[in-house]
Amino acid sequence: MAEHPPFPTDPHQPATTAAEDTDLSSHRGEPSPDVLSVWATAQRTGPVQRRGRYVPESVKHPARMLPAIAAHAVHAYTQPGDLVLDPMCGIGTTLVEAVHAGRDAIGVEYESRWSDIADANITHAHDHGATGRASVIRGDATRLRSLLPAALTGQVTLVVTSPPYGPTVHGLVRPGADGVAKFDNAYNDGTDKGNLAYRDLTGLTDGFEQILTGCATLLRPGGTVVVTARPWRKNGQLVDLPSAVIAAGTRAGLIPTERCVALLAAVRDGHLVARPSFFQLQAVRKARTAGTPLHLITHEDVLIFRRPATSASSGELTGSHGESRGHHGSSSRDAAGDPGEGG
Repeated sequence: MAEHPPFPTDPHQPATTAAEDTDLSSHRGEPSPDVLSVWATAQRTGPVQRRGRYVPESVKHPARMLPAIAAHAVHAYTQPGDLVLDPMCGIGTTLVEAVHAGRDAIGVEYESRWSDIADANITHAHDHGATGRASVIRGDATRLRSLLPAALTGQVTLVVTSPPYGPTVHGLVRPGADGVAKFDNAYNDGTDKGNLAYRDLTGLTDGFEQILTGCATLLRPGGTVVVTARPWRKNGQLVDLPSAVIAAGTRAGLIPTERCVALLAAVRDGHLVARPSFFQLQAVRKARTAGTPLHLITHEDVLIFRRPATSASSGELTGSHGESRGHHGSSSRDAAGDPGEGG
């Protein structure tokens, strides 16, 4: 794998730690699966990372990836001019960070509400000097092979994405006369169950395997897939989503190469400063009061795969194109597909 340039000093990009700088050398050769790398991606809060860089409507998405996570992956695993894919792009965080870094990007999003915001974020990035090209396709990411044009086969250098963590998440809160009200905490109003977020763990991992299989076809030999995931608790039981993602990637023909940590907490004077949501903090307090020793979540697992250097997919893509909505000279298509991924 080619050497990557040093991380930029742009204040929008994540800070790096000594541990990161040491481990980045593994990206230049065959990394050891048991090497742990910590990404310092929450030195600034999510709202501060997005301020001025994303349109205000972006906060409405219930499960936004931290921009610093996407930026770190783009700079660590690609070079300027490379093509980056996010098959569940939501509001377009991966695409925005890619075009700001001089990479080209393509995203797929199932729900039009979020794909429209992703379009707006790409336009906003170009208005603020981003040089990469990007486009958003509305459609079902479990059908990438029929959704995207055959010309993209073997052209993608990096895939960055994250599976949904269920139909509702913590969202935003607003104090009121009857207590704290939650809003912007769901992918849609519940009438469309096609989003992967509405599937159980088995259905979610099956769908995600289909998505990763399509990504493997689009990746160039030796290309990289970066997936962020974290476990959650359901009825008090831990749901191990990261392990399920590793199994899905392996079944899709990808090779697990690294398991990293993307911090959701800041590092201050050698200590972690957690940045929990209101409901995360409330849940931990209630659990501890009941005698369950829960802790605040301070990181996401970053699961990294590689496409084998030899061809692992022989199927050809068949194009299924719709309305064009390109940005900065690239073409985008609105493909009406069956239900698929989360935002």
